[in-house]
Amino acid sequence: MQVQQSESTPRANRKHIGLFGCRNAGKSSLINALTGQDLAIVSPQKGTTTDPVYKAMELLPLGPVVFIDTPGLDDEGELGAQRVQKAQQALNKCDLALLLIDAQTGPSRADEAILQLIRAKGIPCIQVWHKSDLRQALQPPPQCLNCIAVSSKTGSKITELKAMMASLLADKEESRHIIADLISPGDLVLLVTPIDEAAPKGRLILPQQQTIREILDHHGMALMTQLDELPLLLSKLSSPPRLVVTDSQVFAQVAAKLPAELPLTSFSMLFARYKGDLASTVRGVKQLQHLQDGDKLLIAEGCTHHRQCNDIGSVKLPGWINQYTGKKLQYHFCSGGEFPVDLEQFSLVIHCGGCMLNEREMRYRLQSAANQGVPISNYGVTIAYMHGILKRSLQVFPELRELL
Repeated sequence: MQVQQSESTPRANRKHIGLFGCRNAGKSSLINALTGQDLAIVSPQKGTTTDPVYKAMELLPLGPVVFIDTPGLDDEGELGAQRVQKAQQALNKCDLALLLIDAQTGPSRADEAILQLIRAKGIPCIQVWHKSDLRQALQPPPQCLNCIAVSSKTGSKITELKAMMASLLADKEESRHIIADLISPGDLVLLVTPIDEAAPKGRLILPQQQTIREILDHHGMALMTQLDELPLLLSKLSSPPRLVVTDSQVFAQVAAKLPAELPLTSFSMLFARYKGDLASTVRGVKQLQHLQDGDKLLIAEGCTHHRQCNDIGSVKLPGWINQYTGKKLQYHFCSGGEFPVDLEQFSLVIHCGGCMLNEREMRYRLQSAANQGVPISNYGVTIAYMHGILKRSLQVFPELRELL
């Protein structure tokens, strides 16, 4: 099994493997043993890892993965409690959890507590009884499923552990698509991609890149234009495109320039369906009709970026909402890996498409809102709703026709 560093695959598309356990259980040592490289700092001093650390790797035959090295679950004091909370929050990103148990002592109370949490979240887990090379090391009980005794120092059973990881992370038949299930080979897809102050210089943003790649993989044809050139481009086509996909911030302008019969949706909607549950965001957007003065709204983004003067999340979206509702609302913002645990203070959560989040974390956020009874919607859905084009933009999704 070869291991190499690779930056070619976005983190959101990698399998996330979290390592959990008490301080000095050997989480960092195990990462080094699994990868065959000194990626993680190893020290006999307790509490070396103080925050979750993400390490993107190519771990064959698993493919692209991200290891999450977490703080010790038995950390102490007020600061230690915050570190433990960070470790627990890392579970929301994990496709697989490795629980490291000190083979000299067996499972601790902290180990048992995190194991219950892992099981409650439905995350596949391997109990790794670590430091099996030491004297009087204990063995996992015979009834323990997905348990293995290993030693990072000697390399004992590391290969077998990799095999277990591969088995639990084995890809099932891929059923999620960004756009491939909406088109046929030979179809032309027109992508409207504004190049403004928020666009990164010299490149396209990730949703655009991934959508183009999937169109090409499915033997479709991708054609791109900016908003101003859209009418000219349409006039030059001998046959209409199968589908038009636009950046959400120009949703209304694109709809006005397109013939009514042309199917239209947005990158944000495609990714809301790909990473989470588009139907729940459609149901959640209706909360806009019931907002009252003083209500709090959370606008959440999965990425961190320098906010421009006309940023869609912090400027354009609140402006459109204020104009649509006519209410005096309070806006709160979060970005990147930060997402509030307590959502009950908010009357509505509006989330980006989540292109920088993996599917598990995006679904966690949706479920967290649902569990607390807080409606949650999506950038593209919200913008289409406020501009009266939601029904049109959902017609391309067969599974949502009952919501139209």
